[in-house]
Amino acid sequence: MEEETTASPQTNDNNNNNNIAMEYEIVTTASSSGPHLSGLLSDGLILGPTTTTSPPSSDRGSCSSPGSPGDPINPPKQPFVIGVSGGTASGKTTVCDMMIQQLHDHRVVLVNQDSFYRGLTEEESKHVHEYNFDHPDAFDTEQLLECIGKLKSGQSVQVPIYDFKNHQRFSDRFRQVNASDVIILEGILVFHDQRVRNLMNMKIFVDADADVRLARRIKRDTVDRGRDVHSVLEQYSKFVKPAFDGFILPSKKYADVIIPRGGDNHVAIDLIVQHIRTKLGQHNLCKIYPNLNVIQSTFQVVEHGLGYLPFTEKQVITPTGSVYTGVDFCKKLCGVSVIRSGESMENALRACCKGIKIGKILIHRTGDNKKQLIYEKLPKDISERHVLLMDPVLATGNSASQAIELLSRKGVPESRIIFLNLISAPEGIHRVCKQFPFLKIVTSEIDAGLNDQFRVIPGMGEFGDRYFGTDDF
Repeated sequence: MEEETTASPQTNDNNNNNNIAMEYEIVTTASSSGPHLSGLLSDGLILGPTTTTSPPSSDRGSCSSPGSPGDPINPPKQPFVIGVSGGTASGKTTVCDMMIQQLHDHRVVLVNQDSFYRGLTEEESKHVHEYNFDHPDAFDTEQLLECIGKLKSGQSVQVPIYDFKNHQRFSDRFRQVNASDVIILEGILVFHDQRVRNLMNMKIFVDADADVRLARRIKRDTVDRGRDVHSVLEQYSKFVKPAFDGFILPSKKYADVIIPRGGDNHVAIDLIVQHIRTKLGQHNLCKIYPNLNVIQSTFQVVEHGLGYLPFTEKQVITPTGSVYTGVDFCKKLCGVSVIRSGESMENALRACCKGIKIGKILIHRTGDNKKQLIYEKLPKDISERHVLLMDPVLATGNSASQAIELLSRKGVPESRIIFLNLISAPEGIHRVCKQFPFLKIVTSEIDAGLNDQFRVIPGMGEFGDRYFGTDDF
């Protein structure tokens, strides 16, 4: 994965890097990458209740893709970036090592924030005991951003090697790190800078008792870094603990996952690795757009789409007199079908939601380059409802965009629309996800693309004709 090499100091060239966010919201926020992970407390890994209505926070990266020039439809494969933070000697390195071992079937690289310590000036070296190595200013964050940005764009990088005894970087040595499937960025302050957080797909905070961390710190600094106990304790009380209270602990709120007891928490680490494997196995577009969800091709899209609705826990008394805790969906819900193929999904929706109101939208297209709204009939109170928009095929995205724009004009918040379809083309996904980043798409298949007639290939032809028996076959 990584090798130490002798070479001249690295050259800095600034590459722009578009951010990708793929949030796996656990503990502190309430977004979800899948339906209903509610109330699970698994040996310290806390899964919070899911909702789908909250727009992404400012800490989430944009949904744009770096893409190769002239190829906006097929962007390059993006690595999964994991940030691991926590107090000094909390067990971050142990957690990272365990994840790397379990992800042995993927290429994984570990980048330590400690590698990006600034070399001390001559004056700072004379008063090294007065220098705060736990302050954000002690790190070269700009170079760290450049390094991770290059790795995300598929380039190899030269990571500095820091000499902790002399407090300088080696001038003739560095670590060659190649592009990989998974990038783990570990350090006490990797969550402090929002620009660094925005590069991450998952943020993990390793928590440990303060006394345990201090004991580990003393052992590490005396054995590995040649310091005496007195200087370690003095540094801890003067710099390390205040920095933890002022910078590291406040950044805990940005974590998606909190792991108590560090490497001893095997259940939490197993769950994290399982989630990472799932993300690595998803279609590349799922890594670009957090509002895109591809389910197994069971054609139960309507039933699955209901799982993304906001809900609250509700206790009911069963016929046996037992108390059962279930979920209660939002009260105001309606379906909207894009005529005519969207009507093929109405029976499934009515089977799941008896008496549900269903609106209609008819859009005429000629060659799919021109579009015109022909007819719409929607519930009068649709602005107060969550909407399941139904159209089996997402091709260019033109019809879908006009239908969504109509719902927006009717007062439906974008975050309350779930677009259900069976087959999607990458062109349509790019169009809809970029234009409506807070809307959620649920589909069961992403096909290769569009032909010169703007039909999905391989696809299934005109879905409405095939479903209603009006085709020529």
